[in-house]
Amino acid sequence: MALKNGDKAPDFKANDELGKIVSLADFKGKSSVVLYFYPKAETPGCTAEAKCFRDNWDAIKPLGAIVLGVSSDSEEKQKSFKDHHKLQFTLLSDKNKSIREAYDAKGFIIPARITYIIDKEGIIRGIHNSQMDPKSHIDFAIKTLKEISSTQAKNSPEAPGQE
Repeated sequence: MALKNGDKAPDFKANDELGKIVSLADFKGKSSVVLYFYPKAETPGCTAEAKCFRDNWDAIKPLGAIVLGVSSDSEEKQKSFKDHHKLQFTLLSDKNKSIREAYDAKGFIIPARITYIIDKEGIIRGIHNSQMDPKSHIDFAIKTLKEISSTQAKNSPEAPGQE
């Protein structure tokens, strides 16, 4: 069954580019998560997409989000990709494709390029699926994170003495 906005994001565990286990639960209550799936490290579209996230890091960070890039590349390939392009965010190795499966990001001929925006409570707040326009994922992520940030600000209790 396909995931949709408002669904609880499936938890996962995977090794990052350094071999450290990362879980979605690590971020619950702490930060929103930009979870983006890309087909393969060092391919033109995937490199362009990763560079967009890198080059817009200063727009993402103040919104209280972390970025996790996911492909079925090995940890070593992910580390090489991260180092080569000076990426500031974590890359996860999903060699067995279990995260892709849980997030319905399998694709047909090639793995899907899809981005999920997950809020601090682990709820999916945005889904962007665009295989052919890798650069559109960053615009979508920033827009959705701003919406989440705005909603959280409206719903937070006001400090005493403020109206």
